[in-house]
This record gives sequence, structure tokens and C-alpha cells, in this order.
Amino acid sequence: MALKALIFDVDGTLAETEETHRLALNETFAAFGLPWVWDQATYRRLLNVMGGKERIRHYVAFDHPPMGDAALAALPALHAAKNARYAALIAAGGITLRPGVERLIRESRSAGLKLGIATTTSVSNVEALLAATLGSEGRGLFDCVAAGDQVGQKKPAPDIFNLALRELGVEPDEAIAFEDTVYGLKAATAAGLRSVVTPSFYTDDQDFSGAAAVFDTLGEPDLPARHISGAGADDSMVTVAMLRSLAA
Repeated sequence: MALKALIFDVDGTLAETEETHRLALNETFAAFGLPWVWDQATYRRLLNVMGGKERIRHYVAFDHPPMGDAALAALPALHAAKNARYAALIAAGGITLRPGVERLIRESRSAGLKLGIATTTSVSNVEALLAATLGSEGRGLFDCVAAGDQVGQKKPAPDIFNLALRELGVEPDEAIAFEDTVYGLKAATAAGLRSVVTPSFYTDDQDFSGAAAVFDTLGEPDLPARHISGAGADDSMVTVAMLRSLAA
């Protein structure tokens, strides 16, 4: 089938945002009087749970931190405050898109492809990142944003990708997903999508053997991508031409 759309995950795929999320969480915990600090090892472990609110519930249930019941009672406000803090940190600068992301987005738009987002993070977090990295036009570059709690089950369930496909009006074999986690890869595969994976800081130890192609980044003319596995062994960048070949 002809390629018609690209669907991107956000955190770790568009940009290395997880450390900003971790900082926002720790600052919010302190603001709410919670004696919690998630270090990198703890956060890496908790990233195996999809969704911010779900991650906190899991932490309370299995780590038994002090003031767990109070945190759960305040969870909606806690999560909203964390998202606001994250947006402020993103707006302050310091986060850039991963190599090749903006190039491929603009190349795809010029080629007439539709662009979508399928993520477990909230819409507000997506919009904050797009505005900070792509400017006022950032949100408008995407034909749909499927995010957060818009579906019943988060990744690795296929629900969020199914929603994106419906909103884009394309079939699974007419689109390619971009992911950085094995859970996102499983979700995309369950939705019938082929995936290009670019492992991120917190997912470099995961198994991506089911991906159509794995690169360290999407690549730039002056910063070639390193091919890891799958299709594209001779390519130094992930381009529309390469993706069309993959879809065919």
C-alpha cells in the first residue's frame, strides 16, 4: 500500500523529555509535602508502567512510600500540578527535538503525508513541547493528537494507535509508527502498524526485535543515523523515500 501517514510517540521519541518529567515530578512531590525523590534508577523502573497517574499508583502500591494514601487522595491535583510544572520547564527552554525529527516532519508535510501523534502523556504536555520546539505552528503540523486518557487502555494496548488511525482516516498498512519503547512498539504492532524505533535514554536496554527498523536517531545530513537492526541498513537518515520503500 502507498504510504499516507506517519504517527509519532512523544516522550523519548520526539524529544528526550523524561528527565524533565522526572524533575517536574520531584519538584511537585516537594510542593505537596511528599518526602519522595525519584532517582534515575527508580524512574527507569517505573517507566515500565504506562501513564503518569498509573505510575504514581503503582509506586504507592508496591514501594509503600510514606504518605501514600494522602498522595492518592490528592492524585488529580498532584498530576495537574506536575503537568503545569513540566510545561513551565519546557517553556523555559533547554529541550530540543531529537536529531532528524523536525527534518522528517517538514519533509513529510511537503510530501503530502498526514502526521499524527499517539501518546500516553496528556494533551497539554504535547502542546507545550510542540510550542517550545516548533513554535506557534507546531500543533498545526499534526493532523491529529491522540493522547492521555482519550482511550480505555494505554500502551501496550493498541487503543491509542487505533484512535490515531481513525482520526487520520488511514488504514494500518498506509501508516508507519515511530516509537522509543517496547511498550509502544507492541501497541503499534497490535494495531497493525509497522514501526521505526529510535531507543531513548531510558529505553536503550529494551528488545526491539519486532520493529521494521531501528536506528539510534532519525539522522541529519551532518549527523548520520546509526543503523541498529531491520530495514535501512544502507541509509544514513530516515527519509520519506526510505519510509515509502518500507511501506511498499
